[in-house]
Order: sequence, then structure tokens, then C-alpha cells
Amino acid sequence: MVMNNEFTSDAAAAAVRQARFGRLPERIRFEDMTEEVEVEKGGGANSYNPEGSWQYYSCLAFDLGL
Repeated sequence: MVMNNEFTSDAAAAAVRQARFGRLPERIRFEDMTEEVEVEKGGGANSYNPEGSWQYYSCLAFDLGL
């Protein structure tokens, strides 16, 4: 009898959820979540520069001279 009562309460809870929230929104396609952008030749101002990367290195031990 307990199992039947639990099933009934689960079904009732599912019905309440369905009435409150309705159905899920449509799934967003992967193509709609991504964007392709053209890159400037030569990298531009925000490109990675391995020779100049030491200028932006931050380390507490280095800053303290340890």
C-alpha cells in the first residue's frame, strides 16, 4: 500500500510541476552558440608575443625580490 501511495504522490508532484513550469524551451543548436570572426593578418594588437610576455609576468616572489 505504501508503494502505491508513493507512486500517486510522485504522479501528483509531476502534474504540479508540469502545470507550474510547462515544457522545457527548445534546445539551442551548437551553431547558434558559436561565432566565427575573421582575424587580422599579423595578429593585431591583442596577439600573443612570446618575446614580450615577460613584461606582464606577475609573481609575488619575483615582486618581493626573493
